[in-house]
Amino acid sequence: MRKWVLKCYKNSVIRYVFFGGCTTLVNLATFFIFRRLFHLSLNPANFLSIVLAVSFAYVVNSKYVFQESCHGLRQHLPSCLRFFSARGVTMLLEMGGVWLLVDVWKMPDMVGKFLIQFCVLVLNYIFSKFFVFTRGKKGS
Repeated sequence: MRKWVLKCYKNSVIRYVFFGGCTTLVNLATFFIFRRLFHLSLNPANFLSIVLAVSFAYVVNSKYVFQESCHGLRQHLPSCLRFFSARGVTMLLEMGGVWLLVDVWKMPDMVGKFLIQFCVLVLNYIFSKFFVFTRGKKGS
């Protein structure tokens, strides 16, 4: 079992899917909390949940998924700026997609939010792999 787990961990796609799932949970859970407990309207709740999820995603993607070998703020800054820029693009897609599914097509808000996550997950991987985390990897 240990060998299988280590083999899976060596695959960046598997690590991305796992931590992408964790990021999606952060996004959905905070969206639910903002909507149901704080009674925020759709767009502010969606925006805040995305910001929290993206912040979480940068940390886990940099450290665990793409294993950047950056040390200190100066080395992290370029990839951090690229990461937040790329996530800004997918945030616009997510904001527009959730608005379309919930306000226009009248889906329940959690269903619309969940459905749009698949498109966002794939685009975020592509952006991260080929645009954001381009420095050398740990152990390479």
